[in-house]
Amino acid sequence: MLLLYATRDGQSRRIAEHIAAWLAASEITVRPQDLACAVPAPADLAAAGLVVVVAAVRYGRHLPQAERFFSVLGAVPTRVQLVLLSVNLTARKPGKDTEAGNPYLRKAIARHRLEPVLAAAVAGRLDYKRCGWLDKQMIRLIMRMTGGPTDPQTCIEFTVWKQVDEIARRIARLHAAAAGRSPREIATRADPGGTAAGQ
Repeated sequence: MLLLYATRDGQSRRIAEHIAAWLAASEITVRPQDLACAVPAPADLAAAGLVVVVAAVRYGRHLPQAERFFSVLGAVPTRVQLVLLSVNLTARKPGKDTEAGNPYLRKAIARHRLEPVLAAAVAGRLDYKRCGWLDKQMIRLIMRMTGGPTDPQTCIEFTVWKQVDEIARRIARLHAAAAGRSPREIATRADPGGTAAGQ
């Protein structure tokens, strides 16, 4: 399995690390890899039984390193079992955490002709204090348009970690199936390290 992430402010990395910790507790070892450091070659993607991508959205599109990865994925001659998690603030709203309900996830899948076996949107973190002046103004404008918080002192983590746990459980089942094991071999378990909000 490959577990990849594209992050701007660190939340996608934290989500990927949380998934890795959950999987480790189920005896599945995988190391999160930053797409900003390197994009796997098509041969490596073809050899992986399962590829999990946690990608952040910025200004309506996934980060450039994620977009590059999607392009490379399209060059793989064999179908890759892809799990795609889009991290964006729109997913904080009811119904916007699915492939059908989340516009960024839906558009990325259509634009790159992806065929994920699992696709979901996960709400990220809003921390105005970590943003530069221009980013802060742009995000405040988007929040004003979408009914979100605009106070420049706002710091809210919208990520629902129980949702991430459930996604990790589904990834474990997909991994078991790819390895020829029964999904029943995946132990039912609790969050490996408590709420990940402080990670």
